[in-house]
Formats: sequence, C-alpha cells, structure tokens
Amino acid sequence: MILEMKPDDFIISKTDTKGRLTYVNKIFMTMAEYSEEELLGKPHNIVRHPEMPKTVFKLLWSRIQNKEEIFAFVVNKTKKGNEYWVLANVTTSVDERGNIIGFYSVRRKPSDNALNIIKPLYAKMLQAERSGGIAAGEKVLNDALFQEGVSYDEFIIAIQG
Repeated sequence: MILEMKPDDFIISKTDTKGRLTYVNKIFMTMAEYSEEELLGKPHNIVRHPEMPKTVFKLLWSRIQNKEEIFAFVVNKTKKGNEYWVLANVTTSVDERGNIIGFYSVRRKPSDNALNIIKPLYAKMLQAERSGGIAAGEKVLNDALFQEGVSYDEFIIAIQG
C-alpha cells in the first residue's frame, strides 16, 4: 500500500553524525508506522526502501558531509511494508566551531508531476545499478541532467514545480 502525506505535513528528523535518529516528529512516526521508542537510536535507514537508488544516497552523503544542503526525492518503506514518497531537504548541523554534529531533515509531499518524472528515472537508475553498480546509476542520472541542460538542484526544483 502506498501512503500519502497531506499537503501541509512536514516530516522532521535529526540524526547524529553516524545517521542514528536522535529526534523524530509525530508525522514521521505516523508515516513510518513506528513508535518513537522503535526509532530513536536506530539508523535512519530503518525506513530505506529497497527500490531507492543508492546513487541518490551517495550524492546526499557527499553533499551533507561537505556542509551543503540537498533536496532529493525519496521513497521510504514503513514498518508494515507500506511505502511513501517524500521530497527531502537535508542539511548539516554544526557546533559553534563549525564541526559537524549531526544532520537535520525536513520532508514534504512531492508533487504528482515530480513523481511522474522521478519514478521512471529511479527505475532506470536501479536497473543500471544492478548491472553496473553506483557508477552506472550516476551515469543514468547525469545523462538525464545533461539532456535537460540543468544541474541536479535545478532539476529537482523544476520538477517539484
């Protein structure tokens, strides 16, 4: 079953530097079908869907470890095996000396237009990754961006519309 966020919903979570959940809001718990106790201290990838391209997570981790913000469409898997799509905005949390102390993510409902574009792209990326690894997934993504004549960030913002 596919769960869908409401237009005004925001899923919020914080993790430590290892990606372990340190905070989740009520909407996160509701959508993920987990209790707070089941989530806190667990790796954020507890909700990772097997049909999510690894290429996207490689890009995400590269950006946030460089203290750069990223937007990404993500499909998540719930405790009961359901799925839900989000547009995630992930940023780095730093202390007063600029050291990374964790990560902060706010997710909202993706537009239908974005999902109509991203689902087939992710399926193509997954297929490429299965035969050629993350490098093959990156090639599919980069070819799509080149064909559109846009950067990754421009593409994500444009399709969310």
